[in-house]
Amino acid sequence: MQTLTDPIGRSFKVLRVSLLDRCNFACTYCVCEDGITSAIPKPVVLSSDELIDLIGRLHDVLHLQTIRLTGGEPLLYPDLPKLITGIRQLGIHDIKMTTNGFLLAKKVTSLQEAGLRSINVSLDALSETSFFRVTKRAGVKQVIEGIIAAKKIGLEVKINTVIMAGENDKEILPLLDFAFRHGIKIRFLELMAMGHLFGDTDSKFFSRQAMLERISSVYAIDEQAKKYGDTATYWNTACDHSFGIIANESHPFCADCNRLRLDAQGNIYGCLSSNTPIPLREISSQKGLETSLYAALGQKQMQFSGSEISMLTIGG
Repeated sequence: MQTLTDPIGRSFKVLRVSLLDRCNFACTYCVCEDGITSAIPKPVVLSSDELIDLIGRLHDVLHLQTIRLTGGEPLLYPDLPKLITGIRQLGIHDIKMTTNGFLLAKKVTSLQEAGLRSINVSLDALSETSFFRVTKRAGVKQVIEGIIAAKKIGLEVKINTVIMAGENDKEILPLLDFAFRHGIKIRFLELMAMGHLFGDTDSKFFSRQAMLERISSVYAIDEQAKKYGDTATYWNTACDHSFGIIANESHPFCADCNRLRLDAQGNIYGCLSSNTPIPLREISSQKGLETSLYAALGQKQMQFSGSEISMLTIGG
């Protein structure tokens, strides 16, 4: 099979794997109030062996460069070190994870020993009040302990913060100072029209421009060129610190997207905005796999339009 690309040269080099569709947080940008009680433990659909097999088949065709493990909350997935080890044995060494960090301090050593290289931790506030307002859970100190533990043992650590007007926008500068103080990259995210927020983000939307105005009131900043395939644009400060902003709504980066998504049911999606899952588990032939991947590539859009599917399902 020739290199799989679409008419503008986009391909799949990063696979985001949603390990399970449940979480121990109930962040308001991910689930609605009525959905909080639905985060009841469900059985894992795909075992680590099944996931390794699916990832291996995709890697044989796509020659993947990076695997990012997501959820739901990936630290709830059993046999996580075994899964990471299995992915590394496929010949994929750039293994990353996105987590809420609540269980991270207890598990980070075993994950690094298995082959995890990099971790993004969602931290939407430093104050316990604001943290609870967003996540509906107490535990900001535990998340911070996980971040520090990951940094201490040598993992590449980034902080992800979804900014919502009136919810946690006052946390921008404290979080920035925290990240700078600890030598950790931080990225601020615009609210995305996913799940229960599809078509209804206006009241809470806090734009990239508003973030930059808030930050530049304290720091002198200089925009850096966005790297091909990156989701974030970065700025440097006069003191040589850096931060990023992922602005999927106001500054879409779809034109160079290189990501494929695999959900916890064994379906693939070529675009975060797609509502149409492409089943992969029952496909056994090489031709069938290639046909499915071309279908996923055809889902890619030129501008993010949102989806009725929750981040809890498709992976944050």
